[in-house]
Amino acid sequence: MELFTASVFAVTIPAVIFAGISKGGFGSGVAFASASILAIVLEPGIALGLMLPLLMLIDVASLPAYWRKWDWSAARVLLIGSIPGTVLGALFYAWTNPDAIRLLIGLVALLFVAWQLAQARGLIRVGGVRFGPKVGLFAGVVLGFTSFVSHAGGPAAAVYLLGQGLSKTVFQATTVLIFWAVNLSKSGIYAGMGIFTRETLLLDLALVPFALLGTWLGIKAHHLVPEKLFFGITYVALTLTGTKLVWDALT
Repeated sequence: MELFTASVFAVTIPAVIFAGISKGGFGSGVAFASASILAIVLEPGIALGLMLPLLMLIDVASLPAYWRKWDWSAARVLLIGSIPGTVLGALFYAWTNPDAIRLLIGLVALLFVAWQLAQARGLIRVGGVRFGPKVGLFAGVVLGFTSFVSHAGGPAAAVYLLGQGLSKTVFQATTVLIFWAVNLSKSGIYAGMGIFTRETLLLDLALVPFALLGTWLGIKAHHLVPEKLFFGITYVALTLTGTKLVWDALT
């Protein structure tokens, strides 16, 4: 598939900027929307391989702003659980086909929106419950699996971290640390499975300035932009892209 076209750049540039804003300023929970958007116009494997190096760059660019502000005890539990989850994700990717991956990415997007709506309506309450290590380990397994197959580990991490009573900045710093480590571990497996290609890596180089721009905007927006506005726009985008991916996979 030809990647260096105007239509591909028209989709990838805003998607990468959005990923930077999300990871740099609002936690990693909705950064996977970028991969969902790309999976509409690219093969799922290409979309995943294209986004991972950029997500890793965003992680590194975000770390200095939140250095040592994280909750290491919460991060450690999730990271331990993410190891078997990542292995399961790699096995699923190796044994399935692009339509199954496309379906999973779409379902994750729609379930995430449904989860958020349920929380907003008071049907599910997370913040008032302090989860123990067993829940954290399970959340880590889900985090590792969904992160590998759709870059969507953020929701699982958020469920556990919100139950730890963390402040906004500590929550953000902890997610930055977690996904820096998880994405680093995924990269070796991606390379071994051939998910990275020469074309995706060259396109990554062209998109680096936009990833850094998004990260800078996200760090600034962390203190300036209302979270409700940012997430509201994101949920609409996720609903549309998730529905399209599920439809494409089934038809």
